[in-house]
Formats: sequence, C-alpha cells, structure tokens
Amino acid sequence: MRILPFRRAAAIGAVALLSFGAAAALGSSPAYAKANSQVTVVHGIPGQAVDVYVNGKKTIPDFQPGKVAGPLSLPAGQYDIALTKPGDAIGSALLKVDNAEVPGDANISLVAHLTADGKPALTPFANDTAKLAAGKARLTVRHAAAAPAVDIRAGGKPVFEGVTNGKEGKADLDAGTVSADVVLAGSDTRVLGPADLDLKEGTATIVYAVGSAEDKTLDIVSQTITGLHSAPGGVPSGDGGQADGNGSLPWYGVGAAGILLALFGLTRLVTGRR
Repeated sequence: MRILPFRRAAAIGAVALLSFGAAAALGSSPAYAKANSQVTVVHGIPGQAVDVYVNGKKTIPDFQPGKVAGPLSLPAGQYDIALTKPGDAIGSALLKVDNAEVPGDANISLVAHLTADGKPALTPFANDTAKLAAGKARLTVRHAAAAPAVDIRAGGKPVFEGVTNGKEGKADLDAGTVSADVVLAGSDTRVLGPADLDLKEGTATIVYAVGSAEDKTLDIVSQTITGLHSAPGGVPSGDGGQADGNGSLPWYGVGAAGILLALFGLTRLVTGRR
C-alpha cells in the first residue's frame, strides 16, 4: 500500500481496511464458491468531492458528500483502488491502495463519517437481508455523526435509545409512513428531523445520521434494500440514498468498494476537517 502525503488518520484507516479485508479473504471459502458481494458506499463527511478509481478505471466520478453509491456487485478478488480530487490523474492520487482483497457473498455498507469527537473514521456495517413477514418493513438507524448519544423516535416515541457513534438500532415494523426524529439521549432536544420515512413492505430502510453537531452540519442520508419479501421476490439488492434534509461489525468483507469508500471518506475528511 502506498500512501501519498495525507492526514495520519486516513493512513490508519486504509491500513485497517486492508488488514481486515485480507484476513476475511484468507478465512473464507474458495472464491469460486462465493457469490458476488453487494457493497454500498456512503459518503457521510461534509466537504470534499472525489473521483474513485478501481483497477485503473474511474468507477465513481465526482462523488459528493451526503450521497450513496451502489450497490456495487464485486466478485471475490484483488483490486487496486485510487482516490483523487475530481479530474486529477491517478498519479496525483490522494490515497492509493493496491491488491485489496474482496471476499464474496456479503451485503455491506461502508460509511465514511466522523467519530463522536469529530475525527474521520470508516465503519463497515453488515446489512440485515433476512426475509420479512408479510406487511412488515425493516428500519435501521445508524449513528455516524460527531454528536453525543441520541434517541431515535418514531411518531414522537423512542424506538432506539442511547445510540452512540458507530452503533445502530434496528427493528421490523409495520409497513407505512413513519415520522422520525433524533433527540439527545434522555431528552426532548431535537438534533435532526422530523422526517417522514416511507417504509415499504419487504424493504429495509437504513438511515444514517452524519455530519457534526458542533459545526452545524448534521444531516440524514438514507439507503434502501429491496427484495426482502417472505415469498420469492427477487435477490436482495438496494438503491442509492440521498441527503434527506430535505451494528457496526469487524472488517470482513469491505473489499474494493469498501476501500474506495474508505478512500473517498478519508480524502474528504482530510480536506473538510483540516
């Protein structure tokens, strides 16, 4: 792995990403027995757009903060990833990672975000794609912001309490529209929302709280995974989310998309938090 002049936190994140990805690959079944991994990339650090290259090809151009890319369907294997400022050549990469291992048969969201004390971090989350009962939808809320512990409320009532940075709350609910907001834990002090969430039957809606409370950049980014009906209804996949402002896991299947997310997130955090 070659790291060009960059913030130390970014370097550490990239090293961790490679280490865990490689360990997963070594401990998994042979690649030929694995299906492609579905990897969604979430840019949750305000400030710096980036171009993401995978094996020399521009895969995610002009990737903006607050956006979601993917899911990328990636076969198991090794990938070279480079992260540049929009329009820059790979030779001017802000961060470059070679031979990143991608295992197979996983559904993961890789989130570039700020820790509770405002430092950049890259956190992978395993997405629950278990089938849902008829009439049900899955709601997952992930704390990925520079903010203290929070309660997530639906219809004014706490659904998930005391959620801290890097953690999540998850529940299967009746499908329908839910008005949700985020308040400081144990209080009625609202920090985000309210926002109307359309929880469609047979889908998983994932909501990320991102940004910084101190910098007044808190926002919501959403992601949807479809095809979770109990009856055969397709292979679980997903669609991109958007800024709505309108349980994390060990590294095991981050893969190329994860690396690239790491890269873009780390890049952003370098530029945005400097």
